[in-house]
Amino acid sequence: MISDPFSFRDLQNLAFEHGFPLFGIVDAQDAPRFDQFTEWLDRGYAGDMAYLANRKEAYRHPRGVLPSVRSLIMLGMPYSPAMSQRKIGEPRSTVAAGLGEVAAYASGSRDYHDVIHDRLKKMIHALRLKQPNLEARGIVDSAPLHERDFALLAGLGWIGKNTLLLNRNHGSYFFLASILVDAELPQSDSPPLSTDHCGTCTACLDACPTQAFVQPYVLDATRCISYLTIEYRETFSDELADKTGNHVFGCDVCQQVCPWNRMARPTPEAELESTDANRLLDLIQILGMDDVAFRERFRKTPMWRTKRVGMIRNAMITLANQHCLDATPAIRSHLTSPNAILRDTASWAMDKLTSVMHARD
Repeated sequence: MISDPFSFRDLQNLAFEHGFPLFGIVDAQDAPRFDQFTEWLDRGYAGDMAYLANRKEAYRHPRGVLPSVRSLIMLGMPYSPAMSQRKIGEPRSTVAAGLGEVAAYASGSRDYHDVIHDRLKKMIHALRLKQPNLEARGIVDSAPLHERDFALLAGLGWIGKNTLLLNRNHGSYFFLASILVDAELPQSDSPPLSTDHCGTCTACLDACPTQAFVQPYVLDATRCISYLTIEYRETFSDELADKTGNHVFGCDVCQQVCPWNRMARPTPEAELESTDANRLLDLIQILGMDDVAFRERFRKTPMWRTKRVGMIRNAMITLANQHCLDATPAIRSHLTSPNAILRDTASWAMDKLTSVMHARD
């Protein structure tokens, strides 16, 4: 056991020192909701995220990530909340025409993967100073691990109706991370939460612009704005394009209306604090970016994931939804794009803007 060199309190303090106020330890075991996960995949709710189904069996147990794993250190690091908290029933937020909203988690000055991986490496180094032969692996949402399930078991919070992990003190505005180790670690005396604390509230379900929640605790990703603007690589349907609103990368609506997020506070991590440049994007500028310009602007941010074609597609949809006539020349230039997705989206956007112009005449 590693409990001789490290007590639970030592490990907790190590987590706190590296910016993780949410902390817990759990034994390696089968993911408790693996069956629900496979059913979710079978119902097609993962959309084009084939990497989930391709690695399905690896999600069954943490040994799919680290074969020798015996314990998981579960961690949470807060990020800046969305621009504003909404009251239940309040209209959707508006931004100036020509600007697109970015989900809060992606609006920091540095990619959260890089920030958190740096901290995990330092924590693992500290563990190995005490136990040099320790086998360990740090994870930030890129490995086949049901992080929410194990965070729940470790006492970090409960899973809300919007499928996000919720914590009494931090709401849902925090990243999950974990360190898998091949040693038995001392666990907390605090049991996992036996119930959620959402009660009868359905604010997140009711507020979703695209009605992506099939039922409480079940998300159809194919209708989720975050999936559409980040993971989806094709042309939007007219219906979903209309409902995307001002969201150019991700969506925070189900978090903004959640009463528990009234507890969320600005992050103490400077690199995860929202910046003006990354919170609202200049959409017309994006339409004129070539590959080099896109790389320079977004390479070190989470927005790199959507790639240039995806971001230009999203920008055209947002500009059309805003009835931004100033964007007409920039959108028109993509009607002859060599990329079919950009041609189709530009055609849809021009039809929408043309209707606006005719209505104003």
